[in-house]
Amino acid sequence: MSSLPTLNPRQREAVRYIDGPLLVLAGAGSGKTRVITEKIAYLIRECHYKASHIAAVTFTNKAAREMKERVGKLLGGDARGLQVSTFHSLGLDIIRRELPTLGYKSGFSIFDQQDAQALLRELLLKSGDVDNEYVELAQNTISNWKNDLQAPAALVSRAATPGELNLAMLYERYQRALKAYNAVDFDDLIMLPVQLFENNPEVLSRWHRRIRYLLVDEYQDTNSCQYRLVQLLVGDRSGLTVVGDDDQSIYAWRGARPENLSQLAKDYRALKLVKLEQNYRSCGRILKAANQLIANNPHEFEKQLWSELGFGDPIRIIHCANEEAEAERVATEILAQRLQRRDQFRDYAVLYRSNHQARLLEMHLQQLQVPYNITGGTSFFSRQEIKDIMAYLRLLANPDDDNAFLRIINVPRRKIGPGTLEKLGLYAQNRDGSLSQVINEIGIEAVLNGEPLERLRQFVHWMDGIRRRCASENPVDVINEMIDDIGYEAWLHQNSSSANMAERRMDNVRYLIESLGRSLTISEEEDTDSTRDGNDQLQDAISKLILRDLLERQEEEEDFDRVQLLTLHAAKGLEFPHVFILGWEEELLPHRNSIETDQIEEERRLAYVGITRAQRTLTLTLAQKRKQYGQVAEPTPSRFLDELPAEDLQREGGGHALPPEQQAKKARDTMASLKSLFD
Repeated sequence: MSSLPTLNPRQREAVRYIDGPLLVLAGAGSGKTRVITEKIAYLIRECHYKASHIAAVTFTNKAAREMKERVGKLLGGDARGLQVSTFHSLGLDIIRRELPTLGYKSGFSIFDQQDAQALLRELLLKSGDVDNEYVELAQNTISNWKNDLQAPAALVSRAATPGELNLAMLYERYQRALKAYNAVDFDDLIMLPVQLFENNPEVLSRWHRRIRYLLVDEYQDTNSCQYRLVQLLVGDRSGLTVVGDDDQSIYAWRGARPENLSQLAKDYRALKLVKLEQNYRSCGRILKAANQLIANNPHEFEKQLWSELGFGDPIRIIHCANEEAEAERVATEILAQRLQRRDQFRDYAVLYRSNHQARLLEMHLQQLQVPYNITGGTSFFSRQEIKDIMAYLRLLANPDDDNAFLRIINVPRRKIGPGTLEKLGLYAQNRDGSLSQVINEIGIEAVLNGEPLERLRQFVHWMDGIRRRCASENPVDVINEMIDDIGYEAWLHQNSSSANMAERRMDNVRYLIESLGRSLTISEEEDTDSTRDGNDQLQDAISKLILRDLLERQEEEEDFDRVQLLTLHAAKGLEFPHVFILGWEEELLPHRNSIETDQIEEERRLAYVGITRAQRTLTLTLAQKRKQYGQVAEPTPSRFLDELPAEDLQREGGGHALPPEQQAKKARDTMASLKSLFD
């Protein structure tokens, strides 16, 4: 059931406006997700749109999942057919439905960043030694080109230097190889639909009939390619609502363009603007500080956050002797405050500009036995060595898994070059078969012969033999033997920064195989079908491993009682009763790289995002001395501290003493909390 009467006037205006394209300028904590979900309900219930004709897009799976759950509670069965997804999921859906027009066959592979870099490395091997930094540079450059809708041929023709020409030609070869492998990378999920719609008006017309109203969240984070996709899907119709906040645009480093909000008014002359300025998260003093800080950035859209939640406590600025003292102070403050307030560890978050700032804090939290969670750690299944061996396992379970085949065909190296794989991919595409399947066909000898074909056939024959053995022998023993046969441990030593690192990575592989063995044991105990062989059980066990990884990552998102440690970037969209932000110093916040590249405005937005995560209390820390790049430096306090309202700050340490009445209150609170603890 809709709850329009409980919306504030501006929220209600945004929900009910359907006479033209709409920009909702939504300040931090102003209820933007609720506006989007209520608007979807309004479109279906009051404006009689079919749910299947509405699409809502955002940037993370978590945000899309939350939005879909909220709409489901409002609409129940009426939400059936509604598409709520990320930009990339929408792009993937378009590609899947338009495969013939795009020239791909079903079962195409999606390359992640590691897969893309591996392909680039193979392409570069033709020209000599490969520098890992250059591979990363090439991958980032190609990604940026795709986000800006730059075609390889155009880049080649206007290259101004030999370096630019080499990168542009690499981009051309990379795209050709992807197509030959029947694969796309992450950026293609947006770029290909844009190219499809621009070159095929009849396909675009079909999608106009499918999506008749589009809602876009976090619009300030869109890049050029995403902006163009929205523009094409909407066309000259009025069915568009975008929600964004130019003050929270913090992803320029990955292509986001906050100016896309301003561009809307130029592209949609009838655009209506609604501002959401009432904040439901933070007390007034925190919002006053946030407003005053961000006012130092230029604005096309002015707004002032306000709250009815009271003014709140002063913002504390704690000056510490060094980074060790800073970490110790924050850890003890969290423990003491939790005792005083009798609240939960999960109510506290510590934010920082760079991941390395968390290391000392972790040690002090551990010493005090304070539970914590670091957001952004690497998933076990995301590690390169695990992805390698999982690809072998996937190919054992399913010989037609082309993505797994491509990942491992040269891991370790088998002298099978990208040119050979490109010819194989094109032949498989023409034959509508998998890469493994077509290798033994007679016809392939027309495009491949000699040693390259012999190496491919040897690999497929070897994998077939392992697959047969897994069906009749102990699969774990066979797989361990397979890992020995390929010399994977030696490969890790060749491709790791140290012997210790190689050994840790090999330990991860051993743990994976042990986990597979446990899954196989469970499958055998549960299996009542006597006709199933070891390969069927192996496939089940591999699927369970993947499922376990997904469930573990979901559990990490659950609300356990732990202090949350995360970067300012990762904190966007979250909120906590009590927030500490470390390192308010020049070259940390704002970051050194941003100072050198004149990106201060984005750093100020990042500080603004951090401040507006706090609901009740906010504490900022800085050090008088800090070890940087192996040397002890005396950093300058962040310029952003001078942009906060001085009358709302309470400074401690570094020659700043608390007023006597506040010292007495702090002592009384501590004694009272200890007494209540013992009582």
